[in-house]
Amino acid sequence: EVQLVESGGGLVQAGGSLRLSCVGTGITFAEYAIAWFRQAPGKERRAVSCINNSDGSVYYMYSVKDRFTISGDNAKNTVYLQMDSLKPEDTGTYYCGALDLVVYYGGLPHQWGMNYWGKGTPVTVTS
Repeated sequence: EVQLVESGGGLVQAGGSLRLSCVGTGITFAEYAIAWFRQAPGKERRAVSCINNSDGSVYYMYSVKDRFTISGDNAKNTVYLQMDSLKPEDTGTYYCGALDLVVYYGGLPHQWGMNYWGKGTPVTVTS
């Protein structure tokens, strides 16, 4: 059984930092692209960053570029999202999702294409 488990969310003031982790079991991360999605209340779940764990290519939503950094450790089956200079609009539940590289063509994936999901970790940024 494949499981993705997120951790690291919390409450932080604007300008602060958080580091999210996504740990996978029953799955080989090197064969997947792992994306971090954000979903604010009443809003669509959208990818903010993605890493191709085979070649290390990374992608970011424009609004988080230069503030967020995605990285992966295939030996630990873990992907991280370092979030700096956080803003109130970064508030939401953050989910990691896995997409088989066989059907991944780069960029930020759409939520409907993901093969596996974690249950999410909440992030609240206060002004």
